[in-house]
Amino acid sequence: GANGMHLLPSYQPFRIGEDEALPQLLSMEVDDSLRPVRKSERTRIRVFDTGNGDTVVDRLSDGGYQYIIRDIFSADCALLICDATFSRCRCALNGTAVMRRFGLNNALMLAYAFASARHDTLLIHASLVRHRGKAYAFTAKSGTGKSTQVANWLRMISGCDLMNDDNPIVRVFPGKRAVIYGSPWSGKTPCYRQTSAPLAAVTQIDRAAANSIEPATSGIWLSSRLMLSHEMGENAFLECLRHRHRRCRDRTHICSALHCRPALCCCMSQCHSGRESVTSKPTTV
Repeated sequence: GANGMHLLPSYQPFRIGEDEALPQLLSMEVDDSLRPVRKSERTRIRVFDTGNGDTVVDRLSDGGYQYIIRDIFSADCALLICDATFSRCRCALNGTAVMRRFGLNNALMLAYAFASARHDTLLIHASLVRHRGKAYAFTAKSGTGKSTQVANWLRMISGCDLMNDDNPIVRVFPGKRAVIYGSPWSGKTPCYRQTSAPLAAVTQIDRAAANSIEPATSGIWLSSRLMLSHEMGENAFLECLRHRHRRCRDRTHICSALHCRPALCCCMSQCHSGRESVTSKPTTV
């Protein structure tokens, strides 16, 4: 059929056996007959640009959320409807196999990001490299150079491996321990690894006239590092995410701001030393 696990090849490394009894975080039902909630029963939060297309977000009168996920061509790829805790989700897919893959992948990522936030877990936007058993995350706006920075580590520092190149997952455990994991979401780089390591440092990269590195303020950790959390517009839920964010920040040994010239090769050594001290008919919305 048009829908199925063939749409999610990046999830294969994360499949578990049928005999493995693990707690269920969320359920996702794919039903192409699903239709948008009536306008009288929802309120628009906003339409925002994800960098890969617009996503329309509505708050439902029963406390849940509705998303219309569009690709870069403004074609509707998925309708996602979730309950207030993101534990029960329903999704309708639309268009070609490529569109359906994009829609389902993004629907699952959204649902996971918010459902897991209540379990001291954060899905962050970062490139992730491991060195000597510890993980180092680089965050930045798309196109700034976080993947390039990690590529420099892989090329210039022996013993490094790439864990994820876009959306790793951080979980905070009791005893001030933050662990970061690979995920099925890795941007343009197909790095889908079932792997983890202690999170040793987080560095935010931005463009600058000269290379420099400095300790980051708490505001850097809180600014745009959560996947879409600030877009939800719901104070109670946002505060829950902020709390998880603070816990993660407080359990990371080093948080830095790395200011880089566009050519990142020369500043890589600074960071390394610093860490050690097709269109479709739109859905009516």
